[in-house]
Amino acid sequence: MENYPQIRLVAGLGNPGPEHAATRHNIGFMVVDQLAAQFGSTWEKSAKWDALSAKCGAVLLVKPMSFMNRSGHPLFVVAQFHKIQPQQILVVLDDLALPLGRLRLRARGGSGGHNGLESIIMQFGTEEIPRLRIGIGEPPREGWVDYVLNRFFDEEKPLVRSTISRAVETVNCAIDNGLVSAMNTSNPEGSPGIRPDESVSPRRPDLQGQETEEI
Repeated sequence: MENYPQIRLVAGLGNPGPEHAATRHNIGFMVVDQLAAQFGSTWEKSAKWDALSAKCGAVLLVKPMSFMNRSGHPLFVVAQFHKIQPQQILVVLDDLALPLGRLRLRARGGSGGHNGLESIIMQFGTEEIPRLRIGIGEPPREGWVDYVLNRFFDEEKPLVRSTISRAVETVNCAIDNGLVSAMNTSNPEGSPGIRPDESVSPRRPDLQGQETEEI
């Protein structure tokens, strides 16, 4: 089993603005918001980069404010400033290819068609970036863009809340006990999660457009 560097930065992906708050595409924001609340941390905006950040002990939480498909640049600037390597970053993001409520933690892999993750991979120049994918459910055959930009249905919200809580537990496990332990406990059927990323989701739109709204 491989050894991985300690996680020093957790980045939640989403789109800024109240119109995007609590949408499926912003579940990464929701997870780091709950992490920050758990630690009693406050989000701060720095003039140095286009992102919000909060401290959770020795770990930095980051929410890029550049819109999903340009997430890479602000995250890269933050990581450079704090001298954090790509392998020490855990990216939390939504995934259309996973059923609602399913978590999948991987230490590396491709973008799987997710524009936010692709932007990060391109900016850092490596696929060696851990990521926690959170299933948001399969969209209709037509209209997947509207699907990811809309909020969860009322009947889905209890599962969404529990999923966010489980994602927070997974992130905390990765921070406290390492990626291997977190992958062994959170991935389906104990999958170690060291294979290349298997999820392939439709390309996201170039979204223009703070969060947080109750689920």
